[in-house]
Amino acid sequence: MSIPTTTTAATASRRATYQDVLDAPPHRVAEIIDGMLHTHPRPSARHAWASTGLGEIIGPPFNRGRGGPGGWWIVDEPELHLGEDILVPDLSGWRRTRMPEYPDTAYFTLAPDWVCEVLFDQGEKRGVYAREGVGHLWFVDPDVRTLEAFELRDGHWVLLDTLTGGASVSLPPFDAIRFSLGDLWPDAGPQTGDEGAGDR
Repeated sequence: MSIPTTTTAATASRRATYQDVLDAPPHRVAEIIDGMLHTHPRPSARHAWASTGLGEIIGPPFNRGRGGPGGWWIVDEPELHLGEDILVPDLSGWRRTRMPEYPDTAYFTLAPDWVCEVLFDQGEKRGVYAREGVGHLWFVDPDVRTLEAFELRDGHWVLLDTLTGGASVSLPPFDAIRFSLGDLWPDAGPQTGDEGAGDR
């Protein structure tokens, strides 16, 4: 499924700037890719559930070291300023060895080590992430219930796996844990409350 996206040149004579992002309507997510302003709606209910669920699963073991190795900053919808491009992925993660201190800034200028996009439909973003050396990229589609995991090798994305439905997930860079992909779908069944991500 594609997210309805509006793509515009800020004006006919100039590249989009951060001011164009700031001036975008509050109900739209604004990004700049290759000088073009892209806006799309805020996440749908299914989109938000999948993104929130994934953050809840990997956050404790990797953000906090609870049931896992720790050593990461996992952040919802960070604003990334990567060169002239401005992107807002659904989730991003930085290894604390690369970013020891959490920045007190409005946006991030250091490229993440991992990015997750939900209902991803902008091929240009994939190229920006590769250019900036993001090591791992996950795509989640809650409509068809899939997760695609890619790893950057020699500047190119290599598909590691495509998982569907309620498959068991243990993929780099978070292969220290295992969880059910079904936990990202709101109608996948009751949650028992005693299935910690680090215990599966």
